[in-house]
Amino acid sequence: MTSPNVRAPHYSPFTRGAGLIFTSGQLPLRPGRDTSLASASFKDQAQQALANLRSVLSDAGADLSRVLKTTVYLSDMADWPELDEVYGQFFGAARPARSVVPTGPLHFGFRIEIEAIALASD
Repeated sequence: MTSPNVRAPHYSPFTRGAGLIFTSGQLPLRPGRDTSLASASFKDQAQQALANLRSVLSDAGADLSRVLKTTVYLSDMADWPELDEVYGQFFGAARPARSVVPTGPLHFGFRIEIEAIALASD
């Protein structure tokens, strides 16, 4: 039971529709920890955001091979080369379509947020 002073977020980590899974934007937050990664390196933030994406996809019954499209939001486009390196290691042989969108400051001072669209399990 949650405290009446604590509000649940007004969104879902993922939704399903028309055979697809749509994830909410994943920030570099460590689940279950109070440690903020806002001051961490871009690489650490990117790895955590991608790990969170993998976790949400797993909760939805999918894996990285089912991802069709990602949208990556960057607070600084200078991070693009490092994004490519971390993203390539993370997805391996999978090659989903991808958009990279410059945003300026992101929530909590993070440098990356990522969302995905994946095929739901048959």
